[in-house]
Amino acid sequence: MGLGKVYLVGAGPGDPKLITVRGLEAIRRSDAIVYDRLAGPQLLGEARPDAEKVYVGKRPDRHTMKQEDINQLLVDLALKGKTVCRLKGGDPTVFGRVGEEAELLRRYGIAYEIIPGITSAIAVPAYAGIPVTHRDMASSFSVITGHESPDKLDKSIYWDKVTNATGTLLFLMGVAKIGYISEQLIKHGRPPETPVALVRWGTRAEQATLTGTLADIERKVKETGFEPPAVIVVGEVVRQRETLRWIENKPLFGWRVLVTRARSQASELSGKIDELGGEPYEFPVIETRLPQDPATIGRIEAALRDAESYDWVVLTSVNGVEYFFKWLYACSVDVRRFHRASFAAVGPKTAEALKERGILPDVLPEKFQAEDLLASLKDKLRPGQKALLPRGDLARKLLPDELRAMGLTAVELDVYETAMAAAKDEILPELLKEGGIHVVTFTSSSTVTNFMAALRQSGIEDPPALLRGAEIACIGPVTARTAEEHGLKVTIMAETATLDGLVAAMVERRRELLKQAAYDPKAGGV
Repeated sequence: MGLGKVYLVGAGPGDPKLITVRGLEAIRRSDAIVYDRLAGPQLLGEARPDAEKVYVGKRPDRHTMKQEDINQLLVDLALKGKTVCRLKGGDPTVFGRVGEEAELLRRYGIAYEIIPGITSAIAVPAYAGIPVTHRDMASSFSVITGHESPDKLDKSIYWDKVTNATGTLLFLMGVAKIGYISEQLIKHGRPPETPVALVRWGTRAEQATLTGTLADIERKVKETGFEPPAVIVVGEVVRQRETLRWIENKPLFGWRVLVTRARSQASELSGKIDELGGEPYEFPVIETRLPQDPATIGRIEAALRDAESYDWVVLTSVNGVEYFFKWLYACSVDVRRFHRASFAAVGPKTAEALKERGILPDVLPEKFQAEDLLASLKDKLRPGQKALLPRGDLARKLLPDELRAMGLTAVELDVYETAMAAAKDEILPELLKEGGIHVVTFTSSSTVTNFMAALRQSGIEDPPALLRGAEIACIGPVTARTAEEHGLKVTIMAETATLDGLVAAMVERRRELLKQAAYDPKAGGV
């Protein structure tokens, strides 16, 4: 067995989209991921399903792993021939102790690469609307550790030189020492009225900013209970925040939204949430797949061979369209053989999926449930007609039952199966317990059922109690009923059963909560 290789990767300040392309490639090719709390947890979803994930940050039942032990862990994994990604928050060379890790790897003859990341020293102020340089205010900046005790700070920082060496001063990990830092800067020449900003958990849903001056910032920190981790910005550039703050103006800013859709479909909803300033957190609890049962396959093949016999083809989901055409291809059935059939679709997305395949639906109800489709079809259906219903194995029986009651022959085809995804996420239960998930979205009844099952499998005995502090968002009344049957209180429901409708409902709910005087802004990361 040969030696493995270690990638020392900067994950950026927290927003998973701020990872570099090279860093993302390293995550995807590695056999093992060694990560800490400052690395965006969503990035772990980019790892291979079989990759080993080792958390070396702080847990409620365990303190942070010592740096010497982390160094040795990287060596041990590489000695087993594994490709390892050491995922660090920010940039690994900026107070990331990458030198210690690389030095031990070099001693063992293990190949490594250092992949820079976007440092929080620059990115976090930017997300708060503070550029670290400005042509009229600051032409240079310094990055300084603020984590050490005052006596160590005095040994590592030459206050007389640092104070006025550059226009902007950036202290990392210094909230607990803010009083001492301010005192030293004033003592060595910075005016007491110099603007200061503290930005906590920058680029994440919990981002919060506190501004003041060197003279009053310590008092403000104590009065507001402002806690680390945060980047401290000292300098005239802080004044730019009033005009340049941007992400806080987005309607979903401050909300981390759990997306439970299948991984293949999650990106669309996640993208909409991200565009509106929310932080999507993907936890797919369902997956769709082709049926494997020989009897089911035989029924599909037989039904498609009779393509010319159908008067109607009724499609109720995008998945139904996609898998219907997969079976047409697999069975070598030309869609033109359905020449006598009219096509009906439930919902604009289903209709769009049909249009992409060259078929314009003959019937598209204004609302997006089976009941509405039946109302739209009522005057067009005739006893003796034959309808094909390509759908999933968990679809409701309402539509075929009603068609049969009207005298039609309804042929149900389970063209795909919905199964529980084998989602593993050690961080999600902790986030839920800490109130770190602000909204849980459900786009189908199966996402509700599987999500609750996944929580129980992870050791959570009472999922409804755990979710009591989160907003529960459902795409429609059927999904909402399922959520309520599981003991959840639905607080957000789309007026139209589409992703756009769901997102619009979330935006409206967010506005309502921010207007309520009793609403605690800290709960939403404002």
